[in-house]
Amino acid sequence: MAAPKKGRRPTGAQGRPGRALAIILIAMVALTAGMFLSKQTTPRLGIDLAGGTSITLKAKSEPGKESAINETNMNTAVGIIDRRVNGLGVSEAEVQTQGRDHIIVNIPKGTNEQQAREQVGTTAQLYFRPVIAFADGSPAAPEGTPSPSPSASGSEAPKAGDGKSSPSATPSSSATSQGRALSEALKAPAAPTPSPSASESKKADDTKAPSPSASAPAPTGDEAAAAALQTKFAALDCNDPAQRAAAGQGAKPEEPMIACGQRGDAWGKWVLGPAQVNGQDVKEAKGQIDPQRGQWIVTMQFTDKGADKFAKITGELATKQMPQNQFAIVLDGKVISDPSVSQALTGGNAEISGGFTQQSAQDLGNMLSYGALPLSFSEDSVTTVTAALGSEQLKAGLIAGAIGLALVVIYLLAYYRGLAFIAIVSLMVSAILTYTIMSLLGKGIGFALNLPAVCGAIVAIGITADSFIVYFERIRDEIREGRTLRPAVERAWPRARRTILVSDFVSFLAAAVLFIVTVGKVQGFAFTLGLTTLLDVVVVFLFTKPVMTLVARTNFFASGHPWSGLDPKRLGAKPPLRRSRRTGPAPAPVDAKEA
Repeated sequence: MAAPKKGRRPTGAQGRPGRALAIILIAMVALTAGMFLSKQTTPRLGIDLAGGTSITLKAKSEPGKESAINETNMNTAVGIIDRRVNGLGVSEAEVQTQGRDHIIVNIPKGTNEQQAREQVGTTAQLYFRPVIAFADGSPAAPEGTPSPSPSASGSEAPKAGDGKSSPSATPSSSATSQGRALSEALKAPAAPTPSPSASESKKADDTKAPSPSASAPAPTGDEAAAAALQTKFAALDCNDPAQRAAAGQGAKPEEPMIACGQRGDAWGKWVLGPAQVNGQDVKEAKGQIDPQRGQWIVTMQFTDKGADKFAKITGELATKQMPQNQFAIVLDGKVISDPSVSQALTGGNAEISGGFTQQSAQDLGNMLSYGALPLSFSEDSVTTVTAALGSEQLKAGLIAGAIGLALVVIYLLAYYRGLAFIAIVSLMVSAILTYTIMSLLGKGIGFALNLPAVCGAIVAIGITADSFIVYFERIRDEIREGRTLRPAVERAWPRARRTILVSDFVSFLAAAVLFIVTVGKVQGFAFTLGLTTLLDVVVVFLFTKPVMTLVARTNFFASGHPWSGLDPKRLGAKPPLRRSRRTGPAPAPVDAKEA
């Protein structure tokens, strides 16, 4: 008995449809579980759907400094602007580069647009101000009630502070005593007394005994200014994001100010004197490890003018008691460090030590080095969307998507009948994968679903349906040639696969080019289109093809039921094909008698 000829065994989804379906099922379960575990069960919405303000900044190239617009400076600017936006008390704000010279700032609803615009694009200065008074971030207690001392961390007194909290706590004081200290510290230098006229001098000499009221200088506004500042300082609540953001805004460098800042895990508030040194006086600053002490420190190098000014202010502060022997480093009206001073720091170099981690030391070094934006920016566009308008746009987008999906389903049902259910289930699988991935990307990389992205998802419905149609038509062509369903499914797949891959590659290439060359919201359309195109390949290969292999074994589809969409009569099929064998000449008939 001759052994049967061995043919080429089908591989992959063709030969093992159950394995392919198991892979995509596991992927769906894993993505869904990850979505719930990360507590991000809905895609993150962009500004145009959730409401808020979107600001596009463009870096300006100065003559002779065109090379300043580079990746390093742009990333530095993003970090500084991000800290500024977060300083407004905004949650989930987005600051990111777009292209070579653009920065997009998306601020969710609930933030004052004008305040945000003033914050993100200004080339703010970094200031060093002497500390006049400090208290915790809560409003002051009524007079006569001791105010709590700020918690101390560490036991080693810093050379110039630790960037987060001073190891020595500020002595507690009542509101009255604090007010007296504040008034004394804020007293301006005594104004020069006008020279008396000749007659007045003679009169003074004649009397020899001027009354106290006659010799006392005229009252100035210093006491009133100190009282107003004390009242504002006592009432300030730095634990409130709105008050915290407004505390240091609008202060002039030559005037005292009130500011908030963070010490450890708590917020504190400061009364600060006029600025003595600014960020332009810092030549270089960096966080580094001290090999002798084995701890992280921040070193600063000043310019020639900055060295003189810094030596002067530290010399004055070294003779005072805490907290007035401290100076505050203020960036955008917020205290980022308040080191204490024990001696005058001369020579143009200074060191801040005590309680730093690697990250905090490097962050403070970057702030000192790049307190001001390294580039100048101009506003390209500012778009403000109200929450109501965003909700209407989202609703309109979803309605458009539902209408598009419904039209596709109606067409599939009318033309493909039973096959339409396979296409609909495949679309549902693609929708689940798209939804879960978008939700996870919102948590992972900050992807926000904007209106153009919704348009990309709607377009993807047609792209995905097109892949099914290509495969179904190839199967129907095979049936028209006279083949039965099972061989038709397998023979149609290689040709349909090539067409699907070429079509999806062109779509993905267009999406990739669009994503690279565009800025702003158009990138959302390109990203969604590229993502759904990739998922189309996954679904067709791992779901649609294996399902077709399985349903070809069922009687409903294999027999060509009129409602299956594969009825040979309706398709105009030829007579069934029969295998032909290569044989030699037909043998001559044999006579029965001879046999």
